[in-house]
Order: sequence, then C-alpha cells, then structure tokens
Amino acid sequence: MSDAALTAARFDKGAGDDAQDVWDSAEIRRGHLRVRTLVTLRWVVIAGQALLLLAMGFGLGHQAPYLACALVVAVGAAVNGLTALSSPLQRVMGDREAVAHLSLDILQMSALLALIGGTANPFILILIAPPTLAAATLPLRPVWALSLLAGAASIVLALISLPYPSAQPEPRLTLEFRLVAGLANVAGIALVASYVRQSVAEASRMALALDVTQKVLAREQRLSALGALAAAAAHELGTPLATISIVAKEMSREAATPSVKEDADLLIAQAERCREILRRLAATPDAASDEVHERLSLRQLVQEVIEPHANASKEVRVEAIVTGAKDVKTPDIRRLPEITHAFTTFVENAVDFARSEILVSARFDADSVTIEVRDDGPGFAPEILAKLGEPYVTSRPGAEGSRTGHIGMGLGFFISKTLLERTGAVVAFHNAKPRGAVVSARWPRALVEAV
Repeated sequence: MSDAALTAARFDKGAGDDAQDVWDSAEIRRGHLRVRTLVTLRWVVIAGQALLLLAMGFGLGHQAPYLACALVVAVGAAVNGLTALSSPLQRVMGDREAVAHLSLDILQMSALLALIGGTANPFILILIAPPTLAAATLPLRPVWALSLLAGAASIVLALISLPYPSAQPEPRLTLEFRLVAGLANVAGIALVASYVRQSVAEASRMALALDVTQKVLAREQRLSALGALAAAAAHELGTPLATISIVAKEMSREAATPSVKEDADLLIAQAERCREILRRLAATPDAASDEVHERLSLRQLVQEVIEPHANASKEVRVEAIVTGAKDVKTPDIRRLPEITHAFTTFVENAVDFARSEILVSARFDADSVTIEVRDDGPGFAPEILAKLGEPYVTSRPGAEGSRTGHIGMGLGFFISKTLLERTGAVVAFHNAKPRGAVVSARWPRALVEAV
C-alpha cells in the first residue's frame, strides 16, 4: 500500500508538522514541575525537619541550638506557604523559577544541617531530594546546576558546621571522616539523579513512541475503512445506475424531438461513465462488498507489501513468493492494516541495506502462517540486533546515503513490531548465513485466516 509507505516515511522522517509535534525532542526535555508537587513535597520535608528536632530535643535529650534551627524551619514553612498562596497549584513552573525554588530548598536544608552536625549527621542524605526532583521534572541543564549546588553544599558542610549534637560531650569527628561523608553524599546525588533522569527519559521516549504507534494504527484503520466504503459503494450503486441507463435508453428511443433524444443520450453516457468509475473502485463490481474487501490472498498481501518499493531503486530487485505445505489449502487472509504497514516498513528498511535483492516470502501450513522479509545486505550489526524492536534504535544512513531518502529515527521497527504483536504475531529478527538480515512474523492460522 502506497499510503502505508507514505505514512511510514512521514513518521520516520518527522517532516510533517503533525509528526514533528508528536516527537519533537523538546517534548522530552520540557520541564513539568507543578506548583502542587513542589509545595506538597516541601511540606513533607518541613514536617520531617520539625519531627527530627522534636525527637532530638525531647526524645534523645541532645544539646543543640534549637532556637536557630526552629527559625530555619519556620523560614522554609513561610516560603512554602507564600508559594502555595501566590500561584495556582496546578500551574507548571518555568525552568528558572523551578531552579530558584529548589536552590532555596537546598540552602534551607544546608543551613539546618550546619546547625546539627553537617556531614556527621546521617540526615545529610536529605540533600539528594532537590536534584532528584529536578532530574524527574526539569531539563538537563537545571539538573546539572542543582546537582552541583547540592554537591558543593555537601563539601562545605564537611568543613563548616557545628558539632553533631549529643546528650554527652563526645570527641568531634575527624575532618577526614566528614570529608569522606561529604564525598559519599556527592556520589549519592550523582547516582540517584542520573538513575532517575535515565528512567524518566526512557519512559518519556517510550510514551512518545507508543503515541506514534497509535497514530499510525488509527490512520491505517481509516484507510482500510475508506477502502471498504468504496467497495460497498461500487456494489450498492450498480443497480440504480443500471436502472437509470435502461430508462434513459427508453427515453432515447421514444424521444419526440431531437433535443430530448440528445438529452437522453447524454444521460446514458454519464451513467456509463459512473459505472466505469465504480468498476475502477472494485475489480468485481457485481460482487464487491465489505466482506470481499476485508479478505485477500497471501499473494495479494505480499504484492501490496512490495508494490511501493518495487521500483524504489535500480540497484535492488524486490520479489515475492508464496509457498505452502502439500495438500493444505492456501488461506485467505483478513485485511489487517497492521500487517501491511509493518511489512511495508520492513521492506523499506531492507531497500537501504540490500546489495541487490530483497525477498518477501509467505509460507503456510495447517497450523500457521509466516511472512518473512530477507535481504542480501550486511545484516544487523550485533549492537543493533540486541536492541532491535526498542524505540529509537537505528543504523539507517542519513538521507544523502539512503536509497529511499528517509532519515531513520529508530521508530519504524518499534512501531511495526508493536503493531504485529497486537495481531497475535511472534516477531523475530536475525541474520542469515552467509549474509543478510531476516525479519519474520508468525501467526497461528486461526488468528489471520478469513473464514
């Protein structure tokens, strides 16, 4: 199907405005920290700080500058209260605004920790929270800035802080220990922020790729429905057009004047023209119906798959064959746009890598149907083969080195694999011997056979 090929090309290149909106990389990098999220997490932190001071003072009897500590906690609570009152809670913060708020949080936490032991206090780990929140909701540059600020605060707290409060006087921890604790906290900030950042980025990319998959499938379903409607129209309109033609011929024979006969002949000609248009919409107008349109032979299926690329390159020959088990009836296949789109994409990819030949084969037996695309190119690179079928994995050449002119973004195989698996197929990728790449999908015959 040429429309499927055009759709694949459009989504793969990201050239159209709609496609660009779907996966513009800015969508992944855009910050989305809401005021509600920040305010809620701040209240949790402030409540934890207050409980910590109460436990140290009344539960453990530790000596510490509690008035100064309470003042630091009160400042944090006041700032958070003003933040909640000054802006709608559902509003998304700008990047600079979010950095300012999270930087203030790091400074408030650092001030409190400086009063209760610095890096000697196990709660130094709280400094990991703001960079982690940034990694989950903000672009990369603010994450770096906040991580550096939190790391610098960890080192400063190792050098400058009041002794760790205790009920009884104890020796102050050595500078070496405090520095090691500060460095450990820096490592924790880097590790946790990187882990969260990578997880969020992968989740965002997967969500975007699945969104593209849904758009492709919806488009193919609309195209299939349009084809069914055209076939039904060709069938249903045949009878009234035949009646119009008969009546017009009667009018022509019995015309009382030359002008009436001329009008009747014109009506006959236009009715015949309509019937010819309907014949082009359906190869068998007398039998065309949704049921007919929704099934096709294996031969027709593989021909539809290779048709858009049969003459894509003078260097590569694209052929199709159908084979089956002996004494097993060749199945008719339900017209599934997922199958046509997916294998058109696989053939398009093979055109860019094949040396001289691409073979699309369909095989069947009593239990299963298998469709395979095989080329005689270099095959899948080992590092690509291990991840093939995941989004944004590609080795397709740039447009200037591509026979099809498509710039791969690594979504084509992901979309195609996802679509095929939704039809119940088992999809496999491997390298042939002595060379070449092979992509195959295998279905239980009952899932795809039109009955």
